[in-house]
Order: sequence, then C-alpha cells, then structure tokens
Amino acid sequence: MRFDIITIFPHIFDSYFKESILARAQKNELITINVHNLRKYGEGKHKVLDDKPYGGGFGMVMKVEPVFKAIKVLQKSSAKKKKKSKIVLFTPRGEKFDQKMAYQFSKLDQLILLCGRYEGIDQRISKVADVELSIGDYDLMGGEIPTMAVIETISRLIPGVIGKPQLLDERIPRIRGRGGRGFIEYPQYTRPEVFSPEKGVSWRVPKVLLTGDHKKIKEWREKHQKIID
Repeated sequence: MRFDIITIFPHIFDSYFKESILARAQKNELITINVHNLRKYGEGKHKVLDDKPYGGGFGMVMKVEPVFKAIKVLQKSSAKKKKKSKIVLFTPRGEKFDQKMAYQFSKLDQLILLCGRYEGIDQRISKVADVELSIGDYDLMGGEIPTMAVIETISRLIPGVIGKPQLLDERIPRIRGRGGRGFIEYPQYTRPEVFSPEKGVSWRVPKVLLTGDHKKIKEWREKHQKIID
C-alpha cells in the first residue's frame, strides 16, 4: 500500500517513519510512504501557501490552489496505474477515525493524506476529498500527528507488516452484529509477578493468569475485555 502525505513540514516525519515496524515494512516493500512538500506548489516567487480568511478572524488559511495542484499530480500517477485510491482531509469537524475505517482503508492501493496548518485549509478543497477525518474531539496544530496515527493503524493490518500473523488474528476477530471488523482489548501483564513501587505496596499479577488454565484465563479476559469497533 502507498501513503502520500501532503504537508508544509515534511521533516516532521523523518524519524517516526524510520523506526521500528514501519521502517521494516517499508524495507520489505509492504508499504510505501511518500512525503510531499506543499511549498513546491506555492504561488509566486515566495511560494505563498496561505492568506487572510474571508469574513475576518485570527490567523491565516491555507489556499486552495496549491493543495489542489498537489492532489492532481498524485491522482494522475494513480490513474495511470489504476490504483484504488482515496483522499483524506484532516479536520476537527471530520468523521471520527476508528478501527473499522482502518480495516476498510487497508484494502486500498493508495491513501492521499492532507495535513492542514494555520487555521486550516480552504473548505473548497473538501470538494475533491473523499473523506474528512478527525482523530478526536480536540484541536491540534496540524494534520501531521493524525497522519502518523492513521498510517500506523492501517499499516499493522496489512499482511506481513506484523511479524506474527496470529497476533493480528487475535486482535481483529469478526464481531457479530457490529457491521465490520474491530478488535478486543483486555489487560496484559508480564514479569515480575509482584512489583513493589514502594515499601509495603505490592502490585500483583491476577492469580488466574498464573494458573495455566486456559479456560479460566479465557473467561477472565472476556470479563475484562473491551470491544473496539
């Protein structure tokens, strides 16, 4: 799968995508992450990307023309290769990103991710976006952090990205009656069996997890699980 990121701060992603599982997934050609500097499509000698908002207000708004040009260049490349592609615009007003959506996106060939900055992107760019997304009910400085979250969530669903396929099978079961695929989350523990953060205080692993009784462990996990759609 190919991820194309449009941003005015391309170096924000330098370290994040060069570490751990995402770095290995790129090396093994399971995913491709391309970061495109929007400044390349800016207007005039100074590559202007923003302007004052109509109607007044504080801050600046990213102009529609540079973003539109960048999208069209990427779409042209996708059309030639007949890729299944979607364009994502990050905005606090967008639809809430969840696991079900991540699973649907993982079936695409390409995802184009638009990272807003300043007071946001001219709303007219939503006319070419396939979906407007939010990762939570709060305001960030830009779309770069949501982009990282979305790419990581989707990437781990792509076969081969996670080393042990059974890990993915366990965390993405078919959830009946929920209209899609989600995952089950339950508390996890490892050694030591008893941890003492201070004298007289002991934090213990639940006894049932030490029994080796798989039936009882399964029942305990089901009791404490949370289903994430």
